[in-house]
Amino acid sequence: MTTSVGTRILGTDGLAVSAVGLGCMGMSQSYGPADREESLATIHRALELGVTFLDTSDVYGDGHNEELVGEAITGRRDEVQLATKFSLSHDERGMRIDGRPENVRACAEASLRRLGVDVIDLYYQHRVDPTVPIEDTVGSTRCW
Repeated sequence: MTTSVGTRILGTDGLAVSAVGLGCMGMSQSYGPADREESLATIHRALELGVTFLDTSDVYGDGHNEELVGEAITGRRDEVQLATKFSLSHDERGMRIDGRPENVRACAEASLRRLGVDVIDLYYQHRVDPTVPIEDTVGSTRCW
């Protein structure tokens, strides 16, 4: 992969990503109302400029952000490295953290569906669940 913004290699498996990534959270929450057309245009412009590393999460906009990113990369999957996160959710009491292996798998399947892809390039835990040994949470991703 070559990109005008340079590249970096992540981890020991050597995932090559653009040196500059695009965090997509604000396209679905936290900074005012979501603007679908502006968000899609931003992602497309980032790709044109060589930014190929897109970061999202299942919790951003309660899944809306992954759907938006998925829509933006339709037909362009080979140009993008996708990062998304799991373990956070909202309920009536506020933010909840769930690192149980069965939740990890359910979240991954839902993220794949919303993103419209077969593979997530970087899948990581948004917050560590203090009630679940990290070996159990992380170990659950190795079987896929």
